Amino acid sequence: MEAEAPDLPVEVICYIMRFLSLSDRKEASLVNRAWYAASLDRSLQKDVIYNLQASSTFLESLRDLGWRQSLYMALSNLDGAPISKMVIQSIVLHLAAHLENLSLRGSYITEASFVTLITACHNLRGLDISGCNCLFMSGTLLSKDESKVRMAEALVNLKELNLSNLRYLSDLTFDRLTDCTPNLRKLSLASCHITFGFDPYHGANTSNSTAVLSLRNILRFINRRAATLKILNLSRTTITSEAVLSVVQVAGLCLEGLELQHCKGITDEAVSAICACQPGLATLDLTGCAELTGKSVLAIASSLRCLECLSLGRIRHITDSVLKDLPTIRTLQALDISECYQVSGCDLVKGLASPKAASKLVRLNFSCCTMVNDSCLFSMAKILGRNLRELDLTSCLYISDISVHAIANHLRGLTVLRLGWCKKITDWGLLGLIKANDDSQPHNKGDDEPEFSRSFGNMGFFAPPKLWDEKLQVITESDIETSKEKEQASLSALTHLKDLSLTACTKLTDTSIMKEIRFDELRTLSLSMVREITDESIVSIATHCRSLEQLSLSHCGQLTDQGLIGAVSHLKRLTHLDISCCDKITIQMLEVLLKECKWLESLDVSMCGGLTIADIEGLQLLHPTLTDVHARCLGEADLPPTLGTETGQELKGERER
Repeated sequence: MEAEAPDLPVEVICYIMRFLSLSDRKEASLVNRAWYAASLDRSLQKDVIYNLQASSTFLESLRDLGWRQSLYMALSNLDGAPISKMVIQSIVLHLAAHLENLSLRGSYITEASFVTLITACHNLRGLDISGCNCLFMSGTLLSKDESKVRMAEALVNLKELNLSNLRYLSDLTFDRLTDCTPNLRKLSLASCHITFGFDPYHGANTSNSTAVLSLRNILRFINRRAATLKILNLSRTTITSEAVLSVVQVAGLCLEGLELQHCKGITDEAVSAICACQPGLATLDLTGCAELTGKSVLAIASSLRCLECLSLGRIRHITDSVLKDLPTIRTLQALDISECYQVSGCDLVKGLASPKAASKLVRLNFSCCTMVNDSCLFSMAKILGRNLRELDLTSCLYISDISVHAIANHLRGLTVLRLGWCKKITDWGLLGLIKANDDSQPHNKGDDEPEFSRSFGNMGFFAPPKLWDEKLQVITESDIETSKEKEQASLSALTHLKDLSLTACTKLTDTSIMKEIRFDELRTLSLSMVREITDESIVSIATHCRSLEQLSLSHCGQLTDQGLIGAVSHLKRLTHLDISCCDKITIQMLEVLLKECKWLESLDVSMCGGLTIADIEGLQLLHPTLTDVHARCLGEADLPPTLGTETGQELKGERER
């Protein structure tokens, strides 16, 4: 293969690379010049986001990125400093002609620099200026006709505009900016200060306020763009039910997506109006709309027959019974009912098993639904099967090894599995073994143990007996031999996993971690607060999961330099590492880490007793590209002199805890 690789046409190599993940393409581009040239193909840049800071370190990189014809760039730390102006000029010279998506989120970019940058980007499809308050503070943005004309020429094809978190956005600046975007398809005004309750113009036919952004002006914009506007985000605003009604009733408006996260003024009547006026919605996000009840869910199930993604998280009045009809929505693929504390999932299972069920769920979020238990998961896993790709069971406290067995047996298509804080999960669950009961370890059924019967949900499903897991047990070879007759599929059967969280599953040990976490495609892994794991687990994970990019090991106090040094030599793709509260880690390990992991972007060493602030500062001087470092409460000797003894003792106590 190595001999033939140089002779492959670039077009063939490009085709091969389309089937590779971003990190795999990075590695493949290093094979030889032909593979590197193929990696620069424009079609391979669509899912690549370049995050750059306004510093002299990245000036040379901007020139190189011009050869890649980069499509998506996120810039940070822009301000009025000379270096920021140099970065902008370099982007204008080398990158602006190719950029399709640009994010300036939270930057302090000046008006002059903004106009210079944007007017040079004639192919922009998406622009994110959320949190750029400096642009709008003066109210003079695009006040000159010449600047407005140039901006209109550049943004004529803009489809997505993010204006979230803008404190000083007014009717006047909103109109100036949106007048330059005639083909806008998606608009976000999340967390903006919008006046919904009164008309600042008192009925006058004008909308030129420099002080407020009003609902009246937004409605005028929606009326003008009703034919093209398809997605609207008004999350975290004070929007009222009356305001929602006036928006969704705009003539000619056919929304495909509506986000109203944490809009506490929304009522069931508003949701009913949304369902009646916008039946073509594909995405609806009502997360945190605390006043809603089951009536809203029933209206959604009966009216929104094209819905693909529904988020109902943190709506605590929702009960099981109203979820039964959701599976009748044929197009439904993603359902989020996280933090709905009255939901156990039983009626959703009945709905999925009914003859009327038509949806094939791909993503399901039960996070913090504390009433969900093994009986629900066992039946749901058998129904959903290989269709399900993402499952979040974080903080489902009654989930035990039985659910892990069901997941491993039936949900073989999972790419994302989150089991954080499911503290009943043990080594037996991950290994796919059922503990054989004996006289010395009697199996006593607890009050909180789920009941299984053939009549559950009238579906004829029943689960294997619950294994004994009251105490953390050390599994021996003899245990494995006696369990073979009752063996289930183990966690390693989920061969497509890319994201796995076992945070705070405190009963897990090296025994299962070393045998089961062996996934070629795994990108993200969290074992934070799994305190029983040792260096052996980390070395095994690094050896068998070489695609890891994000690894969280905080509060794993038994890890040492030796184990992590042995691991990082295999983790060449690592970009984020969290080893906070690992007191046995020293500066020697960090030096090896930065030498081996060239792509590292983020490092958390907070409250590591073996490190000092001086150690971290020295590393950052030697490795300026490592800009995201969290190092809270390192070494009492390094505390600033303004902190008294009492504060120092508090920090020390916090680290010990």
